[in-house]
Amino acid sequence: MDAAQLVIFIGLLIFVSHLFAGIFEKKGIPDVLMLMIIGIIIGPVLNLVTPESFGIVTGIFTTITLVFILFQGGLDLRFETMQSALRGMTFITCTNFGATTLVVGLIAWLLLGLEPIPAFTLGAILGGTSSAVVIPLVKQLKLQESARTILVLESALSDVLCIVFVLALIQAYSADGIRVGVIVGSIISSFTLAALLGIVSALLWSVLLAKIRTIKNSMFTTPAFVFVIYGIAEVLGFSGAIAALAFGVTLANIDRFRFKTIQRLVSRGMNTFNDSEKQFFSEIVFLLKTFFFVFIGISIQFTNGWALLFGFFITIVIYILRIPVVKFSIYEALPTIDLTIMSTMAPKGLAAAVLASLPLQYGLPGGEMIRDLTYAVILTSIVLTSILIPVLEKVPAVSAFYGAIIRKGRRIKTRPASALDETPKSNQLTETEDGQSEN
Repeated sequence: MDAAQLVIFIGLLIFVSHLFAGIFEKKGIPDVLMLMIIGIIIGPVLNLVTPESFGIVTGIFTTITLVFILFQGGLDLRFETMQSALRGMTFITCTNFGATTLVVGLIAWLLLGLEPIPAFTLGAILGGTSSAVVIPLVKQLKLQESARTILVLESALSDVLCIVFVLALIQAYSADGIRVGVIVGSIISSFTLAALLGIVSALLWSVLLAKIRTIKNSMFTTPAFVFVIYGIAEVLGFSGAIAALAFGVTLANIDRFRFKTIQRLVSRGMNTFNDSEKQFFSEIVFLLKTFFFVFIGISIQFTNGWALLFGFFITIVIYILRIPVVKFSIYEALPTIDLTIMSTMAPKGLAAAVLASLPLQYGLPGGEMIRDLTYAVILTSIVLTSILIPVLEKVPAVSAFYGAIIRKGRRIKTRPASALDETPKSNQLTETEDGQSEN
């Protein structure tokens, strides 16, 4: 593909991505699936381009995409909603990660013949959900605010759990022992110090924002500052993803900081983003998301059919496991359809793809198998999530199946399973354990 053809392709891709977004809004078919299909066609199928063609740009591009998505996702979160969703987010993140790591690890150990530590390393790699997939999807779905917040925070926090546990297991294999204290300490420091860095940086930026706006062509200075914060967090050994998310959340809730020291700064002018700036960030995320999912499609390898088949099996197990995880982890009185959608949100993405190569790099037995299975699960999980969302709206039997499992033994709000595109109403019915509705 020469330069002229590449420019034409990029232009057409941007037009088509807007068309796909419109199809998602009207038909419920996620645009990420169609973008991945384009990548698969021009990559593995037609061989017009390969991941190696991008060289060092690959890692930089995926990191920039993740930072932007997390930052922009944080701008939509309010402290009030986060507070109400905190318990549900904590339970579902820990339960989903623990259950997935355990079950996938046992499958890899008992069925695939991997040694215990490499087997559970595969489980930890696949234990989280992908921010790059989840956040764009939940922004387009008509979920209640607390459900959306739980999914966004889960996707960000689970990435950190995956990274910490995978590195700890690899270290344990090399040192012949697992140190629980080191793992717990790494998780606490990665979460807490990264969040603190993001919060302090956001407070500083809010004071400078008014002056920054007086500079010509300064719209990109905020993303540049977020990149700096992400990089500093990573250099210090913290989670850059959490720092970027905390930065966005803090700026979105700048009015909630009412300490005396903060009030002095407020009198000097603390600012948050205006509508035009938020729209600008949203447009950037849209473009990055478009190219990111096309790149995922290009990166998929179909040379190992066995890995694809077993990866599909592992994906099915993960999605079956996700149903009881949501059922027993979420205590908020959310509508059944919101819980049903949450049960389909287990796609794997950037963190899993990055971690997949580490076992092979560090010499773990079965490292190549772990890498191939991870790539297969990334593909099949994104496809399955993209398919399940419209199926839940169009096929009553599937939505009824999910709803029946989730409703049993719970007291929750309900709304029709076909109403994915409807806004929840305040006078909805609640449903008791015996399935009878009441006002």
